Amino acid sequence: MKHLKLSKFWDSLRSSYWFLPTLMAAGAIALAFTLLALDQSNVTDISALSWIYQGGADGARAVLSVIAGSMVTVAATAFSITIVALQLASSHFGPRLLRNFMQDQGNQIVLGTFIATFIYCLLVLRTIRGEDYQLFVPQLSVTVGVLLAMASIGVLIYFIHHASTIIQVSHVIADVSHDLEQVTNRLFPEDLGREIDSQDAGARDMPTDFEVAAQPVRSKRTGYLQGIEDDALMEVACDENLLLQVKAYPGAFIIEGSPLVMAYPASCVTQAIGDRINQAFVMGRELTKQQNVEFPIEQLVEIALRALSPAINDPFTAIRCIDRLADGLARIAGRELPSSYRYDPSHTLRVIAAPVKFEILADTAFSQIRQYGSGDTVVIGRLLAAIAAIAPFTRHFKQRYILQQHLEAIWSSSQQQIHHKQDLETVEKQYHAALAALQLPQPSIKTIL
Repeated sequence: MKHLKLSKFWDSLRSSYWFLPTLMAAGAIALAFTLLALDQSNVTDISALSWIYQGGADGARAVLSVIAGSMVTVAATAFSITIVALQLASSHFGPRLLRNFMQDQGNQIVLGTFIATFIYCLLVLRTIRGEDYQLFVPQLSVTVGVLLAMASIGVLIYFIHHASTIIQVSHVIADVSHDLEQVTNRLFPEDLGREIDSQDAGARDMPTDFEVAAQPVRSKRTGYLQGIEDDALMEVACDENLLLQVKAYPGAFIIEGSPLVMAYPASCVTQAIGDRINQAFVMGRELTKQQNVEFPIEQLVEIALRALSPAINDPFTAIRCIDRLADGLARIAGRELPSSYRYDPSHTLRVIAAPVKFEILADTAFSQIRQYGSGDTVVIGRLLAAIAAIAPFTRHFKQRYILQQHLEAIWSSSQQQIHHKQDLETVEKQYHAALAALQLPQPSIKTIL
């Protein structure tokens, strides 16, 4: 993926509460100096305009002082409300969702507006001179300060509405689902090198002595693998005439000294090449969604599991998460996942990527919810309905057998945990409906997988 490190840097800026307010504060400084220059130059006669401030120096000081003081108070209140919202998000939805709230640009714009208005008023206030000195009242600048104060009132009203909206569970689930859709659309259409249609053809191009003649290139850092610079890895393989088999995948926790790739032939691998390969792996202290399609799935599962906990006992939130998981898996199942074998323009095998496996994503989406919600008829029924909804979008028989495996596990758990006859009959009907949607026989899955 191109410019992965730049994307990571931009993502970290978006997640900070200082970047956008800093830009808006810089804009306020530029606006203040520009308007003060216009007031001092007298290039236009603004005294005839009725809406321009016409008062004296004392009145201008009073107006700007009130605006500046009120902006500080409102900004402190907005910060307090934001911290409370983050605490609620952490306790109800999980600490890993805090990054989603930190990236919310609405809150950043609100804070930036209050800070920018405060700085603007201070800069204009210092230039006002009374009759004891050379009289100067920047009428245009004071007027714009009043306009900024009125805009800040509108922003405050928006903030009250926005702060109460972003902590609603439906809003949080929809945002995470949108992240899952974005990462799916971004990752799966993109290639590394020139891929071929058949995994078998790629396997035939591998050297027969790869296992014994390849050398591991080990990580020099510890952390979560946030992404792989695909172009950089392909460039190293082509420049050094290597075949690289990627052993790590985005989202994995990498320990210093663990293998990142297997490089063939080992005789061509030098320390400089190892450094270049390490630079292609972007590490960090936390998981991100840049190249990790499993991460938003885990976030939805985390919300569902917290909702199913005895302390909260909110199965309807879990049901909404299951619906979104079904939508995400259906979209993934409908995509042709790229081949693991990547070729350069001369049709030479250069990189064997770590593929995204549908069975891992399905297991992440269903297994834990099934374990925690196996005694809830409504949750079990929605899991079965989700599998039935995903089935028409699958492209391969193996995907349907994977879904059937989860279907059987859900059915087995419900039989052990649900004891009321009527509830069992309801679940059984949904089980047979999902089985019919898969269009596969009920027997042994192990012989196929």
